[in-house]
Amino acid sequence: MTDNTAPDGLRPAVARSFGSDGPLARADAGYASREAQLHMADAVAEAIDDSEALVVEAGTGVGKTFAYLVPVLLSGKRTLVSTATKNLQDQLFFRDLPRLRDALGLPATVALLKGRASYLCRHRLAQAREGAMLPDRLAVRALARIETWAQGTSSGDIGELEGLDERSDVIPLVTSTRENCLGGECPEFHACHVMKARREAMAADIVVVNHHLFFADLALRDSGVAELLPTVDVAVFDEAHQMVEAGVQFLGQTLGTGQVIDFSRDLLAAGLQHARGLLPWSELAGACEKAARDLRLAAAGELHDVRALVKRRWEEAARGEGLAEALRALIDALRAAGEAVQGVVETAPDFARLQGRAAELVAQAARFQGPGADDHVRWVDLTPSQARLVETPLDIRAMLTQQRAAARRAWIFTSATLGDDEALSWFSEAAGLEDARHLRVGSPFDYPAHARVYVPPRFPAPNEASHNTMVGRAAAHCAAALGGRTFVLTTTLRAMKVVAEALTNELAELGQPLEVLVQGSAAKRALLARFQQGGCVLVGSQSFWEGIDVPGEALQCVLIDKLPFPPPNDPLVEARVRQLKAQGRDAFNDYFVAEAAISLKQGAGRLIRTETDHGLLVICDTRLRQARYGARLLRALPPMQALESGEQALAWLRSLNPA
Repeated sequence: MTDNTAPDGLRPAVARSFGSDGPLARADAGYASREAQLHMADAVAEAIDDSEALVVEAGTGVGKTFAYLVPVLLSGKRTLVSTATKNLQDQLFFRDLPRLRDALGLPATVALLKGRASYLCRHRLAQAREGAMLPDRLAVRALARIETWAQGTSSGDIGELEGLDERSDVIPLVTSTRENCLGGECPEFHACHVMKARREAMAADIVVVNHHLFFADLALRDSGVAELLPTVDVAVFDEAHQMVEAGVQFLGQTLGTGQVIDFSRDLLAAGLQHARGLLPWSELAGACEKAARDLRLAAAGELHDVRALVKRRWEEAARGEGLAEALRALIDALRAAGEAVQGVVETAPDFARLQGRAAELVAQAARFQGPGADDHVRWVDLTPSQARLVETPLDIRAMLTQQRAAARRAWIFTSATLGDDEALSWFSEAAGLEDARHLRVGSPFDYPAHARVYVPPRFPAPNEASHNTMVGRAAAHCAAALGGRTFVLTTTLRAMKVVAEALTNELAELGQPLEVLVQGSAAKRALLARFQQGGCVLVGSQSFWEGIDVPGEALQCVLIDKLPFPPPNDPLVEARVRQLKAQGRDAFNDYFVAEAAISLKQGAGRLIRTETDHGLLVICDTRLRQARYGARLLRALPPMQALESGEQALAWLRSLNPA
């Protein structure tokens, strides 16, 4: 793609493209020019012209995707586009970019690049076919489907397989990880789907990636982004509100007992397959697996009955000698395995990779024996089956500052929720972008006419035992008025279960035969498909607060259980609070309220998705009425008309359901 920038810059060409007689209008009979969209597109064009940074919050309905893609395509400059989710990646690659490229008549080449776990590994498929222990008949059928599909796929993208549960036990068996990939030694290297995707990315004009891949690669240099980034002139980050959490997850260090157990099992399998009888493979692997399990026990300490994810403070986990001793024992077992493999490394390529993995795991374990890095925080993630020792930075300021200083290029960061002030401080401070241009473009939707918000004036406080039950009962009455068509969003999984039970019971009392769908009872995609068929209420926690698009009459009520403040006992939250207090700042206002405003905007954003949508937002938290910060949080929401009583709320819902 050739740099198409005219002497007078991109802005005139962008304005013409979005005009009522421009190429977008000619390509789509239903096209309507939007002032807000043009405003954003003009700012993006200016940032590309000047190779500057732009942070832009664009409300629902602005059409932000086209607002950044049109200037990118017209510029002719090599561009990296990063999103938070694979779903948006696919939408950009398969729908939006081809559509705009054709409408604008531009010969841009586009590539899609995902992480390793998204691509079929032919070598591991062959191994799974020969010797995998599959847990049940569903897994056997899934493997057979994958084998059939593998014969005809060009991309190897597992996402092509319709109906394959993303939680399937088979997927890890037929995809690779950084640890088990054989690289150039792999017998299928010439046909590797991962390498093919990387080659296409390096040759393309526009490459679509996701935030996890972007940060993981900058940290590990494992997927091609680190080689790609220096070659681009424009970097665009959509759904930028998720960048900070994605970044701290991958820019830190982790040691998981699951990694060690995977290593021990791969060691045993390779030993028995390629060098049976040459070394005591069962003893070597067993020692590593025992050390991993002992490390998990030491990290858990007195927390014996862990049924869900628990974050434990490092100071608590490291108290005494238990954790240190477990780390030393793990290092000894891994070193013994690595030294043993050295003697058979020429036997098969698997052994060289296993030796490298052992050395990497030793280095990770040794890192957690010493003190943590400055401006980082450590903790332990505990689940019923494993422990992860984690050390992360508090934000992505240093990384983004370094990347921006490395070369002059345009940086575009956009989302529907980036802050609740004009400086978009919530995002800009964490990303080191205070010096960027900031722009807020409001939604074109008529919220005062189409949407209502109701905060019950009398309701149990969130810390009262009856709160979750009352949330479920309130949701039942809303759903009954609509005949379903209701989302209930909870702040925790524990609350979700209680709310769902109370909702089900109250619907039965009301004689309403509505189906209650609960997060985790089926795959997310299946739950949404069933919800859109009607007659349902969906109860979900964090994964349903954002990235869900149910336009039209299928969803007309969103009920939120309480204000989504960050958990105060989370080690990362505690570290950020300490940092703010050390700076002399008000941690509650500058962090807790700011975080709640962003999450509340995300949850509320599920309600109105098109110009003709109507609905009700219910927030079951009286602090919005009573606390001094309540007005700030309400201002962060779209300008919906407030209702004062439950009768008004139900009457509004009934008006949306004349049947």
